[in-house]
Amino acid sequence: MTPDDTDVDIDTDGARPDDHPAAGADAGTAGESDSDSESEPEPELPEAVVEAAERLTRLARRAVDDGEAAAYRADRDERLADHGFVARVREADDTLVLHPEEWVEGGTARVDRIDDTARAVERPLSGAGDPDDWTEVERHNAALVERVAEEHGEPHTANARAFAEFMSNHYARPVEEARADELSEFLTEYYPRNAWPSEEQREAVDASLRHLFAAADTPFPS
Repeated sequence: MTPDDTDVDIDTDGARPDDHPAAGADAGTAGESDSDSESEPEPELPEAVVEAAERLTRLARRAVDDGEAAAYRADRDERLADHGFVARVREADDTLVLHPEEWVEGGTARVDRIDDTARAVERPLSGAGDPDDWTEVERHNAALVERVAEEHGEPHTANARAFAEFMSNHYARPVEEARADELSEFLTEYYPRNAWPSEEQREAVDASLRHLFAAADTPFPS
């Protein structure tokens, strides 16, 4: 059973009253500075992972092919699993809920295991910001690929298209906003596994990507 099949809604508006320390507990502890007590802890689930999970969920819903949709969900679930989280869609209000994996047993969220409901993250899936922005990104990146095709031809076109699709589908951002770590992810993981490059394409990929960034009038990430 997938995380989306869980049948218990989790209220993430706040923790239970007994999750909070008693008033005055540890007050005035020696050596504790105001800055230490006021500083916010690092989020358990990085915002970049939350954004990726939302984007991949939306892409899975838009996919016309079942295999493509499953691939997007698998990518999402793998990213969340790296942080010990799972995803499900709360159908009642069409909300993506990301919560710790230990809350789930047999595909169902176990309320008795939840010690702090604030650990969950929710993102609405309905309303503004759904496919339109991504469609525009896809069009923008495809236009850059066409420039590479016109100026350089193959095998650079195929390589440019692979990277444009990577940025559109995995990050929903224009090619020129790619960071060095994303470029590395493309070359080491996505490209050999998903682009099925020929030897000629592999030998030309560095030049191809430089042509693509030049088409976007953007410095190549270092």
